[in-house]
Amino acid sequence: MASADVRQELDCSICLNIYTDPVMLRCGHNFCRVCIDGVLDTQDGSGGYSCPQCREEFQDRSVLQRNITLRNIVEAFRPTQLEEGKTGIFCTYCYHSPVPAVKSCLHCEASLCDNHLRVHSKAPEHVLTDPTTSMGNRKCSVHRELLKYYCTEDSACICVSCSLAGEHRGHKVETLDEASEKKKQKLRNVLRKLMTEREETEKRVQSLQDRRRKVQEKSAGLTERVTALFIELRRHLEDLEKRVRRNISSQEERISHSLSDLIGQLEIKKEDLSRKMEDIEELCNMTDPLTVLQESDTGDLCDTEEGDDEDRERHDRLLHDGGDLDVSGISHTLHTGLSDMIKGGNVFFYIQEASDILLDVNTAHNNLQISDDMKTVSWSDIEQNRPETPERFQWCPQVLSSQRFSSGRHYWEVDVSEAEECRVGMCYPSIERRGWQSLIGNNNNSWDLHRYSGECFLRHNDKDISISPKLSSNRVRIYVDYEAGRLSFYDLCEPIRHLHTFTTTFTEPLHAGLYVGEGSITISGGERRRKK
Repeated sequence: MASADVRQELDCSICLNIYTDPVMLRCGHNFCRVCIDGVLDTQDGSGGYSCPQCREEFQDRSVLQRNITLRNIVEAFRPTQLEEGKTGIFCTYCYHSPVPAVKSCLHCEASLCDNHLRVHSKAPEHVLTDPTTSMGNRKCSVHRELLKYYCTEDSACICVSCSLAGEHRGHKVETLDEASEKKKQKLRNVLRKLMTEREETEKRVQSLQDRRRKVQEKSAGLTERVTALFIELRRHLEDLEKRVRRNISSQEERISHSLSDLIGQLEIKKEDLSRKMEDIEELCNMTDPLTVLQESDTGDLCDTEEGDDEDRERHDRLLHDGGDLDVSGISHTLHTGLSDMIKGGNVFFYIQEASDILLDVNTAHNNLQISDDMKTVSWSDIEQNRPETPERFQWCPQVLSSQRFSSGRHYWEVDVSEAEECRVGMCYPSIERRGWQSLIGNNNNSWDLHRYSGECFLRHNDKDISISPKLSSNRVRIYVDYEAGRLSFYDLCEPIRHLHTFTTTFTEPLHAGLYVGEGSITISGGERRRKK
């Protein structure tokens, strides 16, 4: 009964068979490696993992630890489980009813039950093994003798006759046990290497899973921050809209009031003028001269003013100078409000403006032309006859920036649409100025993106990293985080594509560096960078 209980403990709860290569989860439960790997694979992407036996949950995928003790118990217990009838091999001599075989005789090529085994010959040539159906494979196909030796020269199992008089005569031979042990030892060595490699692979898988988890957590955090940012932006937009609308309504109300007041005054004046016109027309229509001349109030009618200067000035002012909305002021309010929101978003995500990079003509090779604004460098077949100085590149057509970065986060952008062969990147001021080692990317003092014949590579210390697919745009962004030791390159396509990030510990200030083998390169942007 105790043996049966132990036997049940050796069954995997997934496949319900005896353990094969047992491994253990963090919760302590054991499974066949293949079985639990399959279960965990189905749980990938579900946000967590759980033990199929106790349902304990894990945030990340467990590193499967081999249970060596359980494996040894299984291996020791397995041979005792060859119960009668379980092999499917029956006694050769029991014709009337199938009786399970307990042994097979390689000499007789027959399987024996307990009864026939008792009367079987005990002669040495009658070799007994566990029940098997492949007894023919254990005999020489030529001499029909048992295979007892191993020919190391031909890597073949042979019989006595093969070694004495057959084609293997004179060859170095070993007993099957000796050869088998040597092969097992070689396999054990391979097994140890494979185990080490698998453990390393598991560690790499675990590290990648950790990275995936961190990326997922960072993504969730960024999503939450973006959601909060847009809620805040919508609130600011609503406040700005109300403020601008109030400004427009206030201006409209003020101007409308002034216009209405003047219109009212002019309407009164118009009625008075109409009345006078009617009286004059009536007098002009009279036929009696005496009546016309004796009309007592004609003086008022004839007293025509040249015009009310004050009303006219007010009219002109309302019509031309002050009688319209202040669109410029409204636009200023709107622009200021939107700019404040953009600045707030930049601070929220630590976005800085492009650094104002200017080229240092004192470092420029004599075949390079530098534009007046110090933003464009071009190859020229005509030498510029600049003085030879220690800081000037003498061998390759390169130029450095006058700015240097020794702290903070910065980025700058270049347009390489006019350059067939170019390099853009960053350098230490200690970079060589002569010879092949002075090329940006060919040394340990510089990092670059190299474009040549349509192909693009990232290079540092003369080692290339290919870019696939190729650049989708003609604009490249170089971003440096000095304290973090990160130098990143981006393809400014839509959407922006990260090409590669070099990680190191910067030991000197960094200058922008440009190489032009043909054509020209222009540094885009030019706004003064925001202080960190």
